[in-house]
Amino acid sequence: MVELAKGGNVPLADSAVSAELRYTGGSLDLSALLLGADGKVRSDGDMVFFNQPSAEGGAVTLADATRLRLEPGALPDSVHQVVVVASCDPGDERSTFTEVTELAVVATQDGGEPVAFRVPPMTGGERAAVLLEFYRRGAGWKVRAVGQGYASGLAGLATDFGIAVDDDGTDDGSDDAAGAPVAGAGDAAEVAAAVAMAGAVAEAAPAAPPAPVAPPPDLTKAPLGEISLEKKGAVSLSLDKQDPELVVTATLEWDGGSDSRRRRGADLDLYALFVPAADALRGATAPGTVVPTGHVPRGGPLWTPDQARASEAWRKAAGDARARQGKAGAAEKQAKKQASIAKSAGVVYYRGLGSLHHDPFIALDGDSRAPGRETVRIVRPDEQGYVLLCAYSALSNGFGSFLSFGARVVVTDGRGSTVTVPLFEKTRTRYWVAIALVDFSDPDGAAIRHIEAYSARMTERRPVLHPDGTIEMNAGPVEFKGRR
Repeated sequence: MVELAKGGNVPLADSAVSAELRYTGGSLDLSALLLGADGKVRSDGDMVFFNQPSAEGGAVTLADATRLRLEPGALPDSVHQVVVVASCDPGDERSTFTEVTELAVVATQDGGEPVAFRVPPMTGGERAAVLLEFYRRGAGWKVRAVGQGYASGLAGLATDFGIAVDDDGTDDGSDDAAGAPVAGAGDAAEVAAAVAMAGAVAEAAPAAPPAPVAPPPDLTKAPLGEISLEKKGAVSLSLDKQDPELVVTATLEWDGGSDSRRRRGADLDLYALFVPAADALRGATAPGTVVPTGHVPRGGPLWTPDQARASEAWRKAAGDARARQGKAGAAEKQAKKQASIAKSAGVVYYRGLGSLHHDPFIALDGDSRAPGRETVRIVRPDEQGYVLLCAYSALSNGFGSFLSFGARVVVTDGRGSTVTVPLFEKTRTRYWVAIALVDFSDPDGAAIRHIEAYSARMTERRPVLHPDGTIEMNAGPVEFKGRR
């Protein structure tokens, strides 16, 4: 791998090149700007970002929040540069690059040696930065390491490169007034003549209607709306993990599938296995991977030391506040008990309902023994690592398939994004199915991953969620619930 220092450059071959953003902590988005010879965009269509993921017919394409692909040979001659940008969420002005460590960007050409730029730490409140510049040199292209930060965020950076970003949508006409010349008293006759001439011209030729103005790009991440995952699919929810009012809900829904099953009860149970962020790892194996027996999770901590200290300080302050409130009542004692049961077992379910006010900050609404729904609510997303949503069949011998019961999981953030995770397989006589993983290690907020992994036939051993977000079936404690 070629390592570039700030300001360093290397030539590129003619093939396509990808850029991948790598970092620890915080949450960043990758974007790109196509620039002309003057170092400015030609139009607002030259900004490639989360709300506009491609330009020039796909010559520059954003794959996800951390990867983009560039085909230099497909760009028109009017594009002289493509700058690669990383930025904090424009909707969260509290986030800066101080939350990010080990920031790097790696450019890789098809069949070529990767080129890496390890960005020096940014500690001045930067919220956006130009990381790389792809630029024409003679008949070819080169790449340069830049590392220029912007405290004004993505909007300020985009404005510097010619994007018309509308901050407040108001226009009081002050710019026009400031730019107009002011006539002196001695020019009155000339002004009067000019006004009369202008009036005559206006009568002879009506003014043409103003040309339509394209709206400026919207830098706010739009909600997903209602979507349904395909098999083994995934999608990211954009979340402000510091929002104290944010609640992610996950609901197991099922209708029983038939009248006869409904008469028998058709009892399914929702289990939310969890790994707190303090215990979570970033491993070499992707979260949500179903691993074989004996898997040993390895990897670095999900949290940076600063995040761990911030969590510890928040917990101390919360404990002090509860102490000032005095002796806990019966309801508070019961909540602590349910939270303790869930925390010690690493799972929220009907025997340990969890709590929204204590660890694990996940709570189940209760046990439904008839077809319908069970819901867990998840708060403090900054304290969450991985949450695995499973269903357990309390019918004798795991009778029937979960698919035939109409089982599915629905996840929503309450902010306009609702993700349905359906089942596709008619696997029968199984007690367990791991349906979906909510991956809070995702830099965009939370990734919802379709899993659909079933237990072995006739085993009641619960799945295991490892600290690296991987899943091992048939490895947990035996579950038994009284049958109907």
